[in-house]
Amino acid sequence: MEYIIQGGQLLLSISILVILHEGGHFFAAKFFKTKVESFYLFFNPWFSIYKKKVGDTEYGIGWLPLGGYVKIAGMIDESMDKEQMKQPPQPWEFRAKPTWQRLIIMLGGIIVNVIVGFLIYSFVLMGYGEKFLPADELKDGVWCLNESITNEIGLQNGDKIITINGVAPETFEQMQEEVFYSKTMVVERNNEQITLEIPTDLIDKLLKERRGPLFAYRIPFTVGGTLKDFPAEKAGLKPKDKIVGINDIPVNYYDEFKNKLTPFINQTVDLKVMRDGELLTLPTEIVDSAFIGVSPYPYSLTELEKEGVYTPKTVHYSFFAAFPRGIEIAVEKIVNYYKQFKLMLNPETGAYKGMGGFATISKLFGPEWEWQNFWEKTAWISLVLAFMNLLPIPALDGGHVMFLLYEMITRRKPNEKIMEYAQVAGMVLLLALMLYANTDWLRF
Repeated sequence: MEYIIQGGQLLLSISILVILHEGGHFFAAKFFKTKVESFYLFFNPWFSIYKKKVGDTEYGIGWLPLGGYVKIAGMIDESMDKEQMKQPPQPWEFRAKPTWQRLIIMLGGIIVNVIVGFLIYSFVLMGYGEKFLPADELKDGVWCLNESITNEIGLQNGDKIITINGVAPETFEQMQEEVFYSKTMVVERNNEQITLEIPTDLIDKLLKERRGPLFAYRIPFTVGGTLKDFPAEKAGLKPKDKIVGINDIPVNYYDEFKNKLTPFINQTVDLKVMRDGELLTLPTEIVDSAFIGVSPYPYSLTELEKEGVYTPKTVHYSFFAAFPRGIEIAVEKIVNYYKQFKLMLNPETGAYKGMGGFATISKLFGPEWEWQNFWEKTAWISLVLAFMNLLPIPALDGGHVMFLLYEMITRRKPNEKIMEYAQVAGMVLLLALMLYANTDWLRF
């Protein structure tokens, strides 16, 4: 069921964005009296699920959900309609229009994606506000999730992150993101500030571990589940029990439990446990590995707020205040994606190995249908589509823009044969990238 919900959200999100993106090209073409022969949601090789001709345009739904398209008369595109291009240009064709009009038509989809992205963020801010965890809430530092990597860096549980690349992060979310683009971080440990070097191939190391982010906010040791025949089950620990001590030693966070338990290997300890508001003492035998067979409860930030562990901040926005902030967030997302793209182009980082396909993107939506998360992820995808479509790769909008800019600068049209070959090369490149992205399970 989880995969159906994730896939359904991705399909709906992509459908909305494809219609709006192609609509940007469509309405720009119509504005300049250019004939649009087809407007399709999804691709339709061999057959269509639905199609209807209205005026000069055939509207339809294809069966291959890899995007969509508008076919504009007199344009070299993925349809590779060479016969039409052999005929004399007609006034309603794309090739007969002034260069500046053709440029606007090609940029129409990208412009719409950017506008849609910032508008969605703005309306989400109006409806839900902006919730985040201020950096100063992490008074007891962070929890290292990938110890093999954090040990190499020198980061330890409980370290307070002061700066990343010389800049003090304002939120925990900034900490998690900026560490990937940075070379150093300064942490506070035992009232002493220490500078740590961040390896260039940090992303590659994390991808190999396949264990999520580098660090997280610390959580209380609440039992999520126990393993059969392990010490925790034998001692009587139950889900939602909160371990608060070992003998007379207090335990505040899950990540510190094992280190505090290690001195008691092959002994029996008294675990201090809070259950339904009552403090219990459970004698527990500690085996050689100091592993008692307990998984931590997967706290949400809202639950941690209710327990008084952290106090997230929520900023509410009026109608007029939401739009400037929506633009700020959209710009931040595009800048961060540009940084990620640069990392993927640098083989030393290994970031290209993390290029994910539809399965990876669907996981962004989560196992439950939450409208706030759906619209935030849709806004992000819209901005990513704008960025990717602007790349100067033939077969993408950016490839057409590249040729049009060449035409505007040199005052002569590119050779049509060169454009046809470039279109084919671009399509092959995109198919290869799509194949690579959607076979990420074969990598590492």
